[in-house]
Amino acid sequence: MIVILTISGALLATAAALLIFRVLTGPNSLDRLVAMDCILALTLCGIAVWAVYSRDTSIVPALVAFSLVGFISSVSIARFRVRDE
Repeated sequence: MIVILTISGALLATAAALLIFRVLTGPNSLDRLVAMDCILALTLCGIAVWAVYSRDTSIVPALVAFSLVGFISSVSIARFRVRDE
């Protein structure tokens, strides 16, 4: 199980690095918004992998709170986004 958790952590870190590149070089603000939302999802997955590794179930309410904050922030930014020129 340790090998699977290590591989999943490495894949999550690789995906996060690629998404950070997209945030820094995104052609417009909507691409950056999608990349930031994906980074939040990867963070949630990383916390879930850590919860499995540590066998700690007290992290689950934090996962729910982070996902709620991510949803609300994505919707509000998409709603009030100014068009790129």
